[in-house]
Amino acid sequence: MAAHGRPPGPSASQAQKLIEEAAEATQRRAYQTHPDVVALRVEQVRTQVDRLCWAGITLGLGFTMTNVQAFAAAGAAAWSLPWLAAWLLDPTVSLVLLAILRAEQVTARYQVQTGPWVRRAKWLTVAATYVMNTWASYAAGSLSGVVLHSVPPLVVFVAAEAVTDLRDKLTEAVTAAFTNASAVNTPETVHQPRREPPKRKSTRRRKLFGDYLTEARAAWTPGVEITPAWVRSVTDCARGLSPRLAAALKSEVEHSAATTAKDAEPESEAGQ
Repeated sequence: MAAHGRPPGPSASQAQKLIEEAAEATQRRAYQTHPDVVALRVEQVRTQVDRLCWAGITLGLGFTMTNVQAFAAAGAAAWSLPWLAAWLLDPTVSLVLLAILRAEQVTARYQVQTGPWVRRAKWLTVAATYVMNTWASYAAGSLSGVVLHSVPPLVVFVAAEAVTDLRDKLTEAVTAAFTNASAVNTPETVHQPRREPPKRKSTRRRKLFGDYLTEARAAWTPGVEITPAWVRSVTDCARGLSPRLAAALKSEVEHSAATTAKDAEPESEAGQ
């Protein structure tokens, strides 16, 4: 029972569950607000917009194909050569328009401006489709036919113009989303004075002349010519010190050899 009328607090299991949910929510939010995730979502929207626009443009051009074929056939007999060739006119114009739109899809993604002839070619292909699609209705004076056959080409024209601007703006939206998410998710850095690392005191004892001479003496064996170069190779001493070491070691070796020879002379005389 709660004391003084206060509601009972959560149990240990409920508190642990809340802690786990809070940790999971924090981790999920960190991923959801990550710059790459935010930019990817805008990329997905741009892909959906591209697909819908392409579907609408393709269906609109497909609707105009029959009227353009009838315009090009000009009453030719069905399945005759002129009648069959008339089916090629609409795909010729439509494929050029689709090629331009596909190229603008890439240039708009990287925000590269195209030249004036690109837009002129796009307007010319749409205008040609519109004229060939509505010519029979204008000639017959059918207002409903004009309206009916004007809608698909005009929708294609508007979509072709709008999709380029939409791609450009969606590209800017991807950049802005990534930048904003990076600014929100980047922790503030605290500038602290840089501490110089403590200088380590060198515990290495300085090598003296006698130390180098001891190393050279230990490395020398009978038959080895004592030269400054050889002394440097076995002691790693300085170039200016090696001649002195070589002279001192050579003097020791010669003195030792002379002493050994002098000691050997009395022994030989005693033997005689």
